[in-house]
Amino acid sequence: MKLKYLPYEILRKKWQYHLFEMLKEQVPTQEMRSKIDELYRKYPHGLVANVQKGAVPKRIRELAKYLAKYVVSPPISVRRIISYDGQSVTYWYNDHKSGKRKVEQVDVFTFIGRMAQHILPKGMQRIRYYGLHATAVYQKIRKKLRAILPTDAAQCRETFTIARKDYRQRVIETTAKDPFICSRCGGELILWKIWHPSYGVIYDEEARLKSGYYERDERGRDPDVGDLRYLLLQLSLPGLRI
Repeated sequence: MKLKYLPYEILRKKWQYHLFEMLKEQVPTQEMRSKIDELYRKYPHGLVANVQKGAVPKRIRELAKYLAKYVVSPPISVRRIISYDGQSVTYWYNDHKSGKRKVEQVDVFTFIGRMAQHILPKGMQRIRYYGLHATAVYQKIRKKLRAILPTDAAQCRETFTIARKDYRQRVIETTAKDPFICSRCGGELILWKIWHPSYGVIYDEEARLKSGYYERDERGRDPDVGDLRYLLLQLSLPGLRI
């Protein structure tokens, strides 16, 4: 029998029934049965099920995979599992020694064993933030911290701002060599052309000289600024060729 939609009233009662029956099976005590009978009387229309009315999504398998990620965080991502035939599991991982991706096929129980070793012992809690950074604590003292801590670094004594170093300064400190000094003639290099694999030529000094770019600019600029041809341009672009 195919249904175009699932009635919300039936869903509430079915959810209540299966949940209570599972509790009876897992906890077969008189106290549990009495509590369930009490809940049946308290919620005669079933338990609340937070669902949205509408058609069932066509891509059910993809939706199930998406929702499964929010149920529990597995040791490895689901997308790393390449195949499963009921007997063995094939998955890939990044080898820290070689730095390359490796594919491995193991039997089901070996795979489960490797995953199970990441399960925390019962009662053990994994803590990401603690102390003042703990979520519960921080929410309570956040306003107090803002009130007692200065908002301006200048109000704190013995504080100063570290100037940002450019590419030239960082290379000199690291290698003791000036990257803008020619290794042949010893003269200072100037920026001539920048070529990017995706955008092509994005800076061309020769084209500027031929177009009279600097002659036009000299009419309205301060003579103390200096020659613009010797201003170095620093860009952070992947795959840059100068």
